[in-house]
Amino acid sequence: MNSLVVYMFLGASLAAPIGPVKTVLLNTGIKRGFFHAWAFSLGSVTADILYMFIVYFGVGQFIESPLIKIILWSFGCFVLMYTGIENLLTLNKVEMSLKFGKRVRLRTSMLTGFLMSLMNPLTIIFWLGIYGSILAKTAGGSTGYQIILNSGAIMLGIIIVDVMMACLSSGARKFLSVRLLIIVTLISSLSMIGFGLYFGIQAYQALF
Repeated sequence: MNSLVVYMFLGASLAAPIGPVKTVLLNTGIKRGFFHAWAFSLGSVTADILYMFIVYFGVGQFIESPLIKIILWSFGCFVLMYTGIENLLTLNKVEMSLKFGKRVRLRTSMLTGFLMSLMNPLTIIFWLGIYGSILAKTAGGSTGYQIILNSGAIMLGIIIVDVMMACLSSGARKFLSVRLLIIVTLISSLSMIGFGLYFGIQAYQALF
């Protein structure tokens, strides 16, 4: 049980930092409410589980291919830059969205979370690096059942942090004025563009 708690805290500590996926999660909760933020996080967790299986079954070496890395860095750059610029271009519509509620399907938020997490190089680096190291460390002295429990504890920690962020962002929405909402959207958009530029630089360096 102590081991499971440690792995759960590991998952929570890895999910807590504000990266590109968490930035969009918070922005989604502020603009669209808890259920959309929760659907976004559910999509993100689905991508995490997919990568967990990929690493667990030893397919991680395929993702370490230089060509695949360049593709992932480039796609991550495109997705984040596109999302950030699109949010900047729609800043003047934030007031309308706040008053009348822009209708967006939950499955759209979930698909967005899945794709952003799937193509986020930082997510891939985590699952290949940290989770891969955990598997390498525990595989010799642990049974398959124990490894599954440890992996489940990591995912539980990630889910807890995501739900907390969804609650905080949707709760903060009630106290935000339209001007403050625009400022938050502006900051999150610039953050996404910044991460996109970083991924683009990584793709350029890997290519040349």
